[in-house]
Amino acid sequence: MPDLAIETHDLVKSFGTTKALAGFSLRVEKGQVAGFLGPNGSGKSTTIRVLLGMLRADSGSAQVLGLDPWVDAVAIHRRVAYVAGDTSLWPNLTGGEVIDVLTRLYRKSADRRRREELLERFELDPTKKARTYSKGNRQKVALVAALATDAELFLLDEPTSGLDPLMEAVFTQEVRALRDEGRTILLSSHILAEVEKLCDTVTIIRAGRDVETGTLAELRHLTRSTVTATTSADPTALSRAPGVHDLTADDGFLRFDVDNVHVNDVLRLLADKRVENLTIAPPSLEELFMRHYGDEIAAPEEAASR
Repeated sequence: MPDLAIETHDLVKSFGTTKALAGFSLRVEKGQVAGFLGPNGSGKSTTIRVLLGMLRADSGSAQVLGLDPWVDAVAIHRRVAYVAGDTSLWPNLTGGEVIDVLTRLYRKSADRRRREELLERFELDPTKKARTYSKGNRQKVALVAALATDAELFLLDEPTSGLDPLMEAVFTQEVRALRDEGRTILLSSHILAEVEKLCDTVTIIRAGRDVETGTLAELRHLTRSTVTATTSADPTALSRAPGVHDLTADDGFLRFDVDNVHVNDVLRLLADKRVENLTIAPPSLEELFMRHYGDEIAAPEEAASR
């Protein structure tokens, strides 16, 4: 049996008539970076709040590091670091003072050195008042505080919200370093590329339900890009190419989906033809979900509304 850092089974949580979780299950093995992927409003943040003991599920079960988060929240919090997607800080404290409060259990010299290293890496001025910080800088405060701890499990809920691409790259390096140390990370995101870069496994949530779970290799069928081109290429020949789906053609204008592993094959086919315009765009997460799960998700929702 795998050694699990997180295990939930059939979690249900409602807020009035709104069902945020509708039988959600999740398993995260220790030492993994687990992606938790879904569009906004799908139930990701609600799940994390249940895992932190901030909310009590209406039914189902949850364990974090072998403990019940509702019963043993204090013990769990001593072993877990959490970053929210929209960080609120005490406005009259400086960024450094906020980090001191959030890391009060970690005062050893090694912890202080780690904090200084992270402040430099994330280019954060800790002497400024929190009320003067931009959204990105508020997020940096939360990230520095979390990453400076010796936590066993990191719950990161949309952690790169507000960060510029350079700081996102720093975040990526830090998460990889944590994984190399054997730490466990649950990374919640609605950005497919972020999850692809970092995660060993992915759980996809939609409308409060887990709709698919697996390694990136097992879920590779989810990754298709949309190609549009104005070209003299033969649509019939292109439609037979490996990985090409749903091709439509209209007087030289082509539109089709292609599995990402076959993009280079398609480009080679087009290279010998006259191409005036070409775009290759990854699907939005909403498009990806509706393409793969729209029918199976819509059916129970329609039945429930009758």
